Amino acid sequence: MSPLTILRIEKLKTFGNVAGSDDHVLRNRETPNADPTKENVRLIGEEDSRSLEEIVKEKISTLKHRPRKDAVLCTEMFLSASPEYFRPDNPSASGQWSDSLMQQWAIASRDWLAQNYGSKCVRAELHLDESTPHIHAYIVPLNDKTGRLSHDAMFGGRGGQGRIKLSKLQDSYALALAPLGIERGVKGSKATHTKVKEYYQAVNSEPLTAVLSNNQLAPTPFESASSYVARIQSDEQFQAINHQLADRKFMQQRLERAEQRARASEKERQQLEKRVRELELKTQLLRDLPLEDVAWELGLHHDLDRWKGHGHIINIDGSKFYDFAPEHSKGGGGAIDLVMHVNSCNFRQALVWLHERFGEAGAERAALAHARQVTTEIIQSEPRPQFQLRVEDKTQWPAVSNYLTQKRGLPQDFVQLLHSTGLVYADDQQNAVFVMRNLDGQPSGAFLRGTRGENNSFKGYEKGTQRGNSWFHFYLGGQPTDPPEKLVLLKSPIDAISFAMLEYQVNGAPTTRTLFLAVDNPNSLPVEQWRNIPLVQVAFDPDNAGDAAARAVLELLPQSKRLKPKARDWNQQLLDYQKQLFQQPNQEEGLSL
Repeated sequence: MSPLTILRIEKLKTFGNVAGSDDHVLRNRETPNADPTKENVRLIGEEDSRSLEEIVKEKISTLKHRPRKDAVLCTEMFLSASPEYFRPDNPSASGQWSDSLMQQWAIASRDWLAQNYGSKCVRAELHLDESTPHIHAYIVPLNDKTGRLSHDAMFGGRGGQGRIKLSKLQDSYALALAPLGIERGVKGSKATHTKVKEYYQAVNSEPLTAVLSNNQLAPTPFESASSYVARIQSDEQFQAINHQLADRKFMQQRLERAEQRARASEKERQQLEKRVRELELKTQLLRDLPLEDVAWELGLHHDLDRWKGHGHIINIDGSKFYDFAPEHSKGGGGAIDLVMHVNSCNFRQALVWLHERFGEAGAERAALAHARQVTTEIIQSEPRPQFQLRVEDKTQWPAVSNYLTQKRGLPQDFVQLLHSTGLVYADDQQNAVFVMRNLDGQPSGAFLRGTRGENNSFKGYEKGTQRGNSWFHFYLGGQPTDPPEKLVLLKSPIDAISFAMLEYQVNGAPTTRTLFLAVDNPNSLPVEQWRNIPLVQVAFDPDNAGDAAARAVLELLPQSKRLKPKARDWNQQLLDYQKQLFQQPNQEEGLSL
């Protein structure tokens, strides 16, 4: 079996992580499997006596922008090769290797680090005091273009593009070690790393040989079967052999699972690369036709960095062109504009000409590019529409307040609190206006609920409401500066208030910061901001639509739990609860959500 490259990376997001890793690598803390008689070697940064933390801080201080709170401050890279390379005659001889092979590998690895990361690789330490030589390298992921720290830009983040970047990194290291006969492992493998002690104990031991060669485990003359079994089972060596057999079986099962994952990962990698090729082709089709090709088809000739002919002297710079001829002095951009300019034709005629010269696909590319250009110009020049809340009519508030408290059973003091904070008010049509805000608290929409008349069923959104970025929501419990620890999703503003008041009346005020939010479409949820909320309750209506919406939320937020009202909705359950309290004021303890 050919020796394989080993490359792993680890993110160090805090200076505590950086200092802890530095202590381990420099052996400032006890390392049980390290041989204190052997000395490690610094390959990069040998002249810098400062701590790793100081070096990283000095590197970061040169940035144009301060690192984000979640930024990776330093990336630790582990480099090695499988034991078959270092000790080809006996790979299981832990702690032994050929010095010449080790030195060739160390030099090739150091040169690869220097070539790929330059001064960003602030330290590389060669460890020779463990079973197999390996290198700990530290790279500060500086992005020269943005002036920021960016681990993802250098090594890849989550998702398909990140896996491709990590795969290319493995390819690059394997290419550097190829002259030494070291090969790359299976692409896309998700095999887990086995502890060195566990590996050698399970794979290299030969328990059956030990049984046969151990005379103490042989039966004695006239010894009964039962006493022999009892003696063997109590023997320490027999127990050790049992452990070895168990470890051997465990390692075999792990190897089989790793091979299955590797095959599945290889298939996934191939599918991903196919998808990337398709996206690259699609991107190519979305690009405009090269203006040089269009100029050539127009009969212009290239002379002294200009395209000349038919009285034109045209300079082409990417997707832009400019005609320096006095009688045609004009600039523009895109294939269609160039054809219209040279042929003195309109848009439709230019499109037909492009179709004749470049086919249907070429004409479509030019048309798409022209549409994108026009769209960009419109977006950049047209003023953004600003959402305007309906004008409040204070004379209508008593009637709206009476509807919310008497007909819908919402507590008077809480309705007044929402009104005083501007979250609910009345318009001139006696509608209850529930203000919808983004998560920064800026109003960007409103939900209207009719209150006039006995059976008013009017409800809808104010014109201009940004439904994908605004919700009716409020917080209860905890401190105003606390992040929410609980999220409750409901269908409507009245349901959100009803649910919150039910919880308050039955269980008391919440002890943790709780966010109550009305949402009628799970696709509008800001999932990335709520992934870390430990408890999400999905309290939609107990019907098919509510169940379907709850399933959609569960896929987006796996920590969510479904809650259903016993009535048709939470407002009706609040009304039923209040009715029970009125009829049986001394039997509250039998009531529950």
